Amino acid sequence: MSTMQPWRLMAILCLLGAGWGMTQPLTKIAVSEGYEPLGLIFWQLAIGAVVLGVFRAFRGKPLALPRGLWWFFLMIALLGTILPNSFSYRAAAHLPAGVMSVIISLVPIFAFPVALLLRTDRFGWLRFCGLLMGLAGVVVLAGPDSLPDPAMVWWVPVALVAPLCYGIEGNVVARWGMHELGPGHVLFGASALGAIVALPLAVMSGQFIDPRTTWNAPEYALILSSLIHVSVYTGYVWLVSQAGAVFAAQVAYIVTGAGVIWSMILLGERYSLWVWGAMMLILAGMALVQPRQKASIAQ
Repeated sequence: MSTMQPWRLMAILCLLGAGWGMTQPLTKIAVSEGYEPLGLIFWQLAIGAVVLGVFRAFRGKPLALPRGLWWFFLMIALLGTILPNSFSYRAAAHLPAGVMSVIISLVPIFAFPVALLLRTDRFGWLRFCGLLMGLAGVVVLAGPDSLPDPAMVWWVPVALVAPLCYGIEGNVVARWGMHELGPGHVLFGASALGAIVALPLAVMSGQFIDPRTTWNAPEYALILSSLIHVSVYTGYVWLVSQAGAVFAAQVAYIVTGAGVIWSMILLGERYSLWVWGAMMLILAGMALVQPRQKASIAQ
C-alpha cells in the first residue's frame, strides 16, 4: 500500500479522469466519418508503442519484453484496449459522447464484486452506498429523457463491455501485480504486442486505415486520443498498484463529469437538468469512496 497521503491520491485520480474524459468526444470525432474499430485500435496501440518506446529509450529504461510474460502483455492489451475499444468505438458512432462518458461510470460497479471475489478489497457499507449513489446517477442520466432518440438505448449494452473489461483488468493487476515491471513497461509491452495482434485483424477485416489520406478532424482526433490514452493509462495502472482496484476504478466518476463537459465544449452537446442532477449523485458517490488504509496487493 502506498504511503502517499489520501488527498494526493485523489488529486491524481481527478487529473487522470479529466484527461480520460477528453478521449470520449475525441472518440466520437474519430468515428464520425466511418472509420471501423480495428483500424482505430491498431493505430492507437501503434502510436502508444512508439511514444512509450522513445520515452523509455530516452530515459535509459529497458525495452525488452520477456518472452515468459508475453501472455501478461497480451492480457493487458486485450482487457485494456482491444476488447473494450472494439465495442466502445462501435457504440460511440450511435451514442452521444456524454452518454458514453456516463457508461464508463459502471467500472466500479463491475470492479467491486470482482474485488470481493478475488479478496483484493473488503466489503464496507459506506463504500457500497457510494457505489450505489454513482449507479443511481448513471440510471438517471441514461434514462429515456436523457437520450436524444429512445432507439439509442439498444447500443448501451454494447458500450457496457468496456467498463466490464476495465473492472476485470484492474482487479487482475491488483491481485497478481505487474511481475516486477513498472506501469510504463507494462503498457509499452501491451501496446507493442497488441499492435502486432491488431494489425492482421484490421487488414483481414478490411478495417485498416491507410495514413496516406487527406487528414481531417477524425485523423487528428485519433492521434490526440492515442497520446492521451498512453499518459492516462500508465497513470491508471500505477494508481491501481498504489491504492487498489476499487479506488482506482473511481476514476470513472471523474471521467463522467469531464467527458460531459468536454463534449459540450468540443461537440456542442447540451443536456437537461436530469443530466446535472445525475452528475451530483455521481460526485457524491465518489466522495464516499476513500483510499484504503490496508490492502491486499501483490508485490
